[in-house]
Parts: sequence; C-alpha cells; structure tokens
Amino acid sequence: MSNKTIYEQTYSAVNELLDKANLRSGDLLVVGCSSSEVTGSKIGTNSTPETAKEIFSAIYDAIKEKGIFLAAQCCEHLNRALVIEKSVAKEHNLEIVNAIPQPKAGGSFATAAYNNFEHPVLVERVMADAGLDIGGTLIGMHLKRVAIPVRLSVDHIGNAILIAARTRPIYIGGQRAVYDEHLA
Repeated sequence: MSNKTIYEQTYSAVNELLDKANLRSGDLLVVGCSSSEVTGSKIGTNSTPETAKEIFSAIYDAIKEKGIFLAAQCCEHLNRALVIEKSVAKEHNLEIVNAIPQPKAGGSFATAAYNNFEHPVLVERVMADAGLDIGGTLIGMHLKRVAIPVRLSVDHIGNAILIAARTRPIYIGGQRAVYDEHLA
C-alpha cells in the first residue's frame, strides 16, 4: 500500500472522528499507532518510520486546521507515555517525564511526533476527549472516563484495524435528572 493511500485513509478517518466526536479547538486527541500493523506485520515487529511519519503528517494536518491538540502514545517499552507539545503539558498541569522515543523503544509513530512537534515532551497520562487506535495499541487508559465507540467509514489504515472513540461527561442523578444534550 502506498504512503499516499495511507495518508488519505488517515486524514479521512481523523476528519470523520473530529466531526462525529464534536471536537472543538483546544480539545485533546490521543492516537496510538503500530506502523508494524499498518504494513501487515505483527505489532512491535517491523517498526516503519516512513509509514509512521505519513500517518503523523495526516493526523497533524487534519487537527491543526481545527486547533485540536495531539497526544501521540508511545509503546509499552515507554509505559505508553505520550508525546505532546510542552505548552499543552503546562496548560493541563501535566508532569513531564524524561525519555525520548525511538522506533524500537517508544515506537515509530511517537518518534515521528517527537521529531515534528515544535517543543515535544513526554507525559505519563492524559484524559483525552477522543482517540484513534491504529493497530491494537490500547489507548483506553488515556481517554476520559466515559468512552463511546465511534464507527467510522474507514475501518483500517493500511492493514491495521482502526478503532475510534469519543468521550462524554458522566451522567449523574437518577430518573428525574435532566441532561444537556449538547454534552452527550
């Protein structure tokens, strides 16, 4: 599969998720990506920096148009820490941790984010408003408490299964409670 096709699939999926999740400027999108899975290999076995860079570029192009922030999840070798812009870490009062992702220790996608962000840092956790899991990277720990699956028209990036989620505020109260439908 060509990098152009991977870019187009990714860009389309991100835009569809941004729309369906009703994300707004300042919201946070977490993305985990196995470039190995995208290229048809088992997760963690064939890290592909060129493919990861193409996916990062598509995501970044889609979100920067709308003012959404990206948290790029590292692999388990860095405890699924996240690459974010330093300004986002400071704005959300997140503790910065010390590591620099590499293709075989952090993953090619996180490495692409680290190499292309203006002022990249790593943090241990975020509470994102929506997320994309490309290839079974398990991003759920970085979503807000109530995550809702989002079915996208694009269900694969390359050979990797694509799973999307959005979040919503927790409903409190009982049967007499009234909820704001704009938050659901």
